[in-house]
Amino acid sequence: MDSATSEAPARTPLADAAETGLKIVIVGGFGVGKTTLVRSVSEIRPLNTEEVMTQAGAGVDDVAGLRNKNTTTVAFDFGRISLNEQTVLYLFGAPGQERFWFLWDRLFSGTLGAVVLVDTRRMADSWYAIDRLEHHGTPFVVAVNRFDDDGSRFSLEEIRQALDLPEGVPLVDCDARLRDSGKNVLITLVDHLYQQALAREMTA
Repeated sequence: MDSATSEAPARTPLADAAETGLKIVIVGGFGVGKTTLVRSVSEIRPLNTEEVMTQAGAGVDDVAGLRNKNTTTVAFDFGRISLNEQTVLYLFGAPGQERFWFLWDRLFSGTLGAVVLVDTRRMADSWYAIDRLEHHGTPFVVAVNRFDDDGSRFSLEEIRQALDLPEGVPLVDCDARLRDSGKNVLITLVDHLYQQALAREMTA
């Protein structure tokens, strides 16, 4: 996938009427596009902790299949998107390398739901994210970030089987570079959370 994204939006002040903040975490493997997704949908200039990769990471970070990957997130990305005048999503992009996974459990604290971003060229990188979310009981959706040089074109059903995803977990295609595509992923997650809340009310 080309690294080009839409220009960062101008700074947008938080509405005075905002009273509900919802925390969403975006997780997935190294180089899957988490920083790009946060950047493309955030209504503010995102906070990110990207650093240039150096020789110190050689043999530690697996960059196989990640053409032109030369930066990496070392803590987390942060962005914001207003759903309406009262409700705001706070977006946290988790670091992808295994050596930073210890940060994930802290990021999951207080999380309403999560997006697992998947690269079909490195699908096994998603298993840990799914396992940790299931361990925490955190609702999530899975978004397949379709890269330009991904010649496999696995169908969503094939990906669901490969990841052993239950039918109740939403699975969608996306292009993390495109704002509308990223927003569709977040809408899918919010709708999933709403349906789960309705189901709990009906069984209460």
